Amino acid sequence: MSAYRWKSFEENEDRPEKPRRYGVTEMRGPHYSLLNQNVLQDIFESMGEFVDGLKFSGGSHSLIPKTVIKEMIDMAHQHDVYVSTGNWAEHMVGKGPSAFKEYIEECKQLGFDTIELNVGSLGVPEETFLRFVRMVKGDGLKAKPHFEVKFNKSDIPKGGDRAFGAYVPPAPRSSEFVEDVDLLIRRAERCLEAGADMIMIDADDICKHADSMRADIIAKVIGRLGIEKIMFEASNQRTSEWFIKRYGPNVNLFVDHSHVMDVECLRGRNLGRNHSSVLGSSYFLF
Repeated sequence: MSAYRWKSFEENEDRPEKPRRYGVTEMRGPHYSLLNQNVLQDIFESMGEFVDGLKFSGGSHSLIPKTVIKEMIDMAHQHDVYVSTGNWAEHMVGKGPSAFKEYIEECKQLGFDTIELNVGSLGVPEETFLRFVRMVKGDGLKAKPHFEVKFNKSDIPKGGDRAFGAYVPPAPRSSEFVEDVDLLIRRAERCLEAGADMIMIDADDICKHADSMRADIIAKVIGRLGIEKIMFEASNQRTSEWFIKRYGPNVNLFVDHSHVMDVECLRGRNLGRNHSSVLGSSYFLF
């Protein structure tokens, strides 16, 4: 019996220091829970080395006084953490032709570094979306298009216990998900050509449960776009483990603030086989 050995801070392999282009951990900011300045300060002071980005999810910044937002962004910058908007641009597009330009300027004044653009919720023609990407880049900010992976629910492999050795016929797979993923990749490639810095993949249906992960879809996206240009939403700790074990410490992940240390441990070498090994220092491996 040997005690689980926590990651050594020298075990970063070829993962670069901040600011990183890959191996990025972006942290969810105020949205599901109130993340005030004191909590942020504690996180940055204790784990700032492992936090690359902070995102104000779900338009939460629209409910916070601008003076407070500015203070939070300044705090993040003091710890070399970039700050990104969440899905909020779609609320500005309907206000007139100049509204999106004004939105970019306001984000810049507040100190945001990255503007996330949700392809689905914006609902604009592709050429208009590419123009938005160029406008963000033209004002000196980074652009992060946000795509969703769509496919039929029947394409998700069925889980559940079964007798040892029992044959389970493969679940039927339609051709629609292939077409959707190919379309996503083509649009993402055009966004990168237009100057986008990173592509956010919201693949909640395929990433929510690690035991039913659609590895083929993820492999196809990474194979075409490159691991450095993609960030995946890791909705839980097992999902983070799946991505890091499959693609190594340099995969880019968007996680909840409560998972930052866990993800960093997973990025280290010589980890236990079971995810439970990273949930507490009192666990043991046999």
